[in-house]
Amino acid sequence: MTRHFTTDHEWVDDAAGTVGITDYAQGQLGDVVFVEVPSPGTTVTKGTAAAVVESVKAASDVYSPVSGTVTAANADLEAEPALVNTDPEGRGWLFRLELSAPDELAGLMDEAAYKTFVASL
Repeated sequence: MTRHFTTDHEWVDDAAGTVGITDYAQGQLGDVVFVEVPSPGTTVTKGTAAAVVESVKAASDVYSPVSGTVTAANADLEAEPALVNTDPEGRGWLFRLELSAPDELAGLMDEAAYKTFVASL
């Protein structure tokens, strides 16, 4: 599995098409209290709002890093939205996609480039 990152702090893995937000993003949001994810069957387009994460500070859109059709939503987040804080790049994933344009992955950062990007903020 290779993980790819956006400048908006979303990640996607190319194996399962799993999408989430980064540890940096959850740290900026603070305590997450609600997560709204797209339903399976929903078509999303790269760069468009696909989910919403609400924290005690604010509500933030999560943009899809790639285009595709949602195949699964993380149902655990309904009962335990704090998973986005405690394990943002693991159990706190948001949704999974069947990628419609896998070539879009090439325009995203790899982990090393993302770490460099975050260090510059």
